[in-house]
Amino acid sequence: MVIVSHSCSSSDSMATAWSGGHSAAVLCVQAAGGGEGLLASGAERGEVAVWSQDGTPVARLRLPGDEDVTCTAFCPAAPGLLYASHGEAVSVLDPRSLKEPVESLSGVGEEEINTLSFNGTGTMMATGDDSGAVRIVEVQTGKVVRTLRRHTNIVSSVAFRPQRPQSLVSAGLDMQVLLWNLQKTRPVWAVDLQEEAGPVESEGRSQLFNPALAHCVGVSACGDVMACAAEDGRLHLMRVGAGSRLVHRGAIKAHSQGASQAHFLPFLSHPYWLVSGGNDGVVALWDLSAQGLPPQDESGHGSRRRTRGKGKARARHPQPTAPPAGAEGEVRDSGAQEAVCEGVCEGVCEPPEPALKTGPALRFTHTQKLNWVCPALLQGRPSILVADGSASVCVYALPAL
Repeated sequence: MVIVSHSCSSSDSMATAWSGGHSAAVLCVQAAGGGEGLLASGAERGEVAVWSQDGTPVARLRLPGDEDVTCTAFCPAAPGLLYASHGEAVSVLDPRSLKEPVESLSGVGEEEINTLSFNGTGTMMATGDDSGAVRIVEVQTGKVVRTLRRHTNIVSSVAFRPQRPQSLVSAGLDMQVLLWNLQKTRPVWAVDLQEEAGPVESEGRSQLFNPALAHCVGVSACGDVMACAAEDGRLHLMRVGAGSRLVHRGAIKAHSQGASQAHFLPFLSHPYWLVSGGNDGVVALWDLSAQGLPPQDESGHGSRRRTRGKGKARARHPQPTAPPAGAEGEVRDSGAQEAVCEGVCEGVCEPPEPALKTGPALRFTHTQKLNWVCPALLQGRPSILVADGSASVCVYALPAL
């Protein structure tokens, strides 16, 4: 494991501070994707800034009302449009000309909106707010087409599953992680983070157990593994099998204080690289395959689509018979079966051979509490962007992994 102690203002060659875009504390950062894509950040008092990949501020704007910008997101179907949540509204912006919103979406939040996510086709956007509701917005019309109510506290994070435009995961301060099928009004399954799920690998010093308030949920590029950062300092891991079944739960003790960020890096050697951030000021990079995660489908039911690599893996690791109905991991969806791994990830999503469990592959000690962590390819180089209590964005360039 590589450990780096860092302040953005130091001479550390691995880190760079982007400044000039904000005068208030940066709260969120998002990358448009692609080698030449733009990046956007949101800050307190309604500030939005757009950056080039070399850290030059392209444009900046203060939205009406001076409400904090809690999330920014680029639409996959229209990367020339930037969406920013502030208060109960979402503003649609032209990132290269931040003069005024192109459109303002009202009625998409009952209380302050905390999170935005687009499905892979860019046809739907999900919002989560302080009321505990998840709203599905049709991008073309800007209208709410469905409201999902099951959380009993603030919805802190939503994320569509890649390659599955009708499948969404949400997490909230009620310590619940819910998987939704947008064609239904009830969640496919619910995970209560208060329930211990298997052995927990410890990283860092011990701590008193905090409640497992869910702060951020990320989904791997293949859509089959989810990671939730929680106030108990853990990364709670879930694997979804065929038919949207929950086939495995586990957790990694990742931070000495609350874990606030969890994002997968789709541009590294395999889809199971995960970056986490915590209130302890630590940014950690995890190779979940080296953790022995995600494990094989322990129920014995696999995807209908199997690559040659999957067949070999199953031959080396015979699976037990399916557990009885009602056993842990047997939450079922009555919908059609779906492939666990398909499309661009086919052939690479099968987890490598289980290895000895280790700590993070890389860890940065930041000097301030983290507000947001964003993985991005900057001019072809894998990087991690960090927003904290300052008006700058800190960029860590990742070494070869």
